Amino acid sequence: MSGMHRNRINRSKPKRYPDSPRLKGMSFQRMVQLVSAVLVNGYLVGFQKGKIYTGGTKAVCVPVLNCYSCPGALGACPIGALQTAVGGIRGHFPFYVMGSLMLFGIILGRVACGFLCPFGLVQDLLYKIPVPKPEAGPKLKKADRTARYLKYVILAAAVILLPAFAVTKSGVRPPYFCKYICPAGTLGGGLTLMAGNPALRELAGPLFLWKILVLIAVLAAAIFISRPFCRYLCPLGAFYGLFNRFSFFQMSLNKDRCVGCKKCEHVCPMAVEVTENINSPECIRCGKCKAVCPAGAISSGLVQSPKQSREDMAK
Repeated sequence: MSGMHRNRINRSKPKRYPDSPRLKGMSFQRMVQLVSAVLVNGYLVGFQKGKIYTGGTKAVCVPVLNCYSCPGALGACPIGALQTAVGGIRGHFPFYVMGSLMLFGIILGRVACGFLCPFGLVQDLLYKIPVPKPEAGPKLKKADRTARYLKYVILAAAVILLPAFAVTKSGVRPPYFCKYICPAGTLGGGLTLMAGNPALRELAGPLFLWKILVLIAVLAAAIFISRPFCRYLCPLGAFYGLFNRFSFFQMSLNKDRCVGCKKCEHVCPMAVEVTENINSPECIRCGKCKAVCPAGAISSGLVQSPKQSREDMAK
């Protein structure tokens, strides 16, 4: 075979791009999720004794939805802290909590949802159960898009407006989202506390039964729909999504490299239209689109200067 002919064959072969890093079959995302779950819930004695950790770090907001009442929680849930601050008797503006949330949002956007949230990990694992998944037809897609606005309603009403303005006899408003909706709190806080504390089990009433039903509904939905809580109910995801387009961490699609295969959209757990709006408020930055792209058209990382971006594209 002549050298010219060999060169022609080599040029015709498509370039291969590596998938995301893996360790013995475990993706980089899954490793980070597991480490994060252990770090934010590292008070192991609490699970054994059925008691809440009350050390100094409990005043520090973590960047994910992680119930304050979880026996292992070492930090404070930002959504719970925001409701408590807004609904307090004094009614002071929650500068610290809002500052923490905005800092997380500006730096990471929804990276916290895709890599750090323990309840996101639970949903990811449930969706791996091998059962038939519903096909996303036009009607289902339209219903899905409409339902996603619900998390913004929950953020505005249950997390901010009701704790701030609802009238109660004591003058202290309860954390409405935590009390009536949050399935992550029921799983991480309610069930784990009751498992190690018989006295709490005796006090469980109709409200706890309601929370259990909400949890069961969300977990059952997660088997058939990828991340239903993140899509439709999570107020923290709604807040971080507002920063996705402006956060330091960005996704980027090189239109010149894109071959239009749509593989990125087929694997997206949040059903983002990657080729149309890669930095959608719904993108949780999990990197699956980047890993599956056959042309290496998708990149991610901290925002680069225009000069550096041009140099990278020229390589």
